[in-house]
Amino acid sequence: MLTEATGAREAIDGHAVLSRALALFGHTSLRPGQAEVIADIFAGRPVIGVMPTGAGKSLCYQLPAVVLGERGGVTLVISPLIALMKDQVDALTAKGVPAVALTSAAGASEKSEMLDKIRAGAYTLVYVAPERFRSPRFIEVLRSIAHKIALVAIDEAHCISEWGHDFRPDYRRLGQVIVELGAPRLAAFTATATPEVRLDIATQLHLENPRLHVRGFDRPNLTYVVTKSGGTDDKVAKLIELVRTRDGGVALVYAATRKNAEKYAAELKAAGMRSRVYHAGLEGGVREKNQDVFMSGQLDVIVATNAFGMGVDKSDIRLVVHADIPRSPEAYYQEAG
Repeated sequence: MLTEATGAREAIDGHAVLSRALALFGHTSLRPGQAEVIADIFAGRPVIGVMPTGAGKSLCYQLPAVVLGERGGVTLVISPLIALMKDQVDALTAKGVPAVALTSAAGASEKSEMLDKIRAGAYTLVYVAPERFRSPRFIEVLRSIAHKIALVAIDEAHCISEWGHDFRPDYRRLGQVIVELGAPRLAAFTATATPEVRLDIATQLHLENPRLHVRGFDRPNLTYVVTKSGGTDDKVAKLIELVRTRDGGVALVYAATRKNAEKYAAELKAAGMRSRVYHAGLEGGVREKNQDVFMSGQLDVIVATNAFGMGVDKSDIRLVVHADIPRSPEAYYQEAG
């Protein structure tokens, strides 16, 4: 297989299995940086990928997952957001790739069925949130298929680090679990990570001499603007005007709290916008329905907290508005992308 990053693009294009996997995702070539990451993953080198939103991080683990899956291998993907997991699983299953997201949105019987199928090797990719590792039954199922786990991919890996902008304690448990599973390939991805965060990611995951791939963060296709407002009423009025006059497509509005998300969504709806809301306080079926309606192009705008997907793949988003000040510059960059 691929053993060197140099010439990796040519090797992928020239290898029948890899070329077929690439075509499965609708691509004839790779974006800058992807081939090198993929080559390191196949070679079993631990990877930390710092790549801007839109650079194709997900393909860097999904393509190897498909190739490894043809040999009976399972890829475990750890992601912090239900919306992002659902988006990727929907896209994979539409391409005929067996994938599942084991999340809190599923009922008890549905989770039990998923676990049985995971144990039986029915899926090529298994998506879970870091909190899932609290479940003894899930850990037991993982142990039973440990010999089949060919790749562990960690998305939004900055969450591992206490130096990151979105520290989540459950991420800190992953290192020991991953060591126990003994997966031959490990890759951690994020859009933003300072040198301190990168080092902490490597330390927490017990990575030895990881290959670091940093592709920068510039997004020349995006325009960033700060708009002043004269209070809450003025902010809502300007928000409505921004959504109404957007350049086609759909708008995504971020709010700092669930209460504000509900408020902005209601104001936009009252102004004649096709609007829905997304936050972690909604019942799972409602969240899923709202995301499906958004992804199918039936809305003018969705208003969400950061429980919505960083990296949700929708090509016609023309406007992202932070109606409230983000927690940090890194959070703003993640959500704007």
